[in-house]
Order: sequence, then structure tokens, then C-alpha cells
Amino acid sequence: MNMIIRLLLTSVVAFFLTKLLSGVHFNDFSTAIIFSIVLSILNMVVTPILKILGLPLTILTLGLFSLVINAIVILISDYFIDGMQVDGFWWAFFFSIALSAITSLVGSMFLSED
Repeated sequence: MNMIIRLLLTSVVAFFLTKLLSGVHFNDFSTAIIFSIVLSILNMVVTPILKILGLPLTILTLGLFSLVINAIVILISDYFIDGMQVDGFWWAFFFSIALSAITSLVGSMFLSED
């Protein structure tokens, strides 16, 4: 149940972020739900591989390269979802930062660790 709530939370935050950021677009809210499912699958499969490959750069940049990895995962999800459009790397970068920050903030306020 907690996972479904987190997916819906991510969907809502992502959908409202597309209203604030002009470089990221969803056709409708169902696309945002599909995005959160695809994003969670990519975070389980692709992100660990990218973190292992980018470990030297992550160490050199004191962890800031992880933000680039998150933006790459957003761009990969854009490739797989037809109703989503990201206008470039920098929009994916800002979208991933805002999505992570707002989702963790709202999640810590409303979700318990039970």
C-alpha cells in the first residue's frame, strides 16, 4: 500500500511540476502515472548500472554527478513514454532536482515509516 501511495505522490508532483516548468510536458494525468511507474522501474534497473559506471566522476565531483545520472534517467523515461516530452537535458536536470526535492519533502510530511 505504501508503494502505491508513493507512486501516486510522484505522479501528482510530476504532473504539477510540468505546469511550472515549461520544458517538460505530459498529455494528461494518466501519463504522469505511467511516468512514475516507468521511473521506479528505471531506478531499480538502470540507475545502479549508471552509478557504477559513473563512480569515478561521482567521486571527483563530490557526488554532484548523481544529479546528471538522475537527469539521464528522466531522459530515458521520456524515450519510453509517448505522452511525455522533455525539451532538453537541462530541463530534465531541473525537473529531476525539483521532483526529488518536492517528493521527499511531501513524502516525509505525509508518509509514515510503518
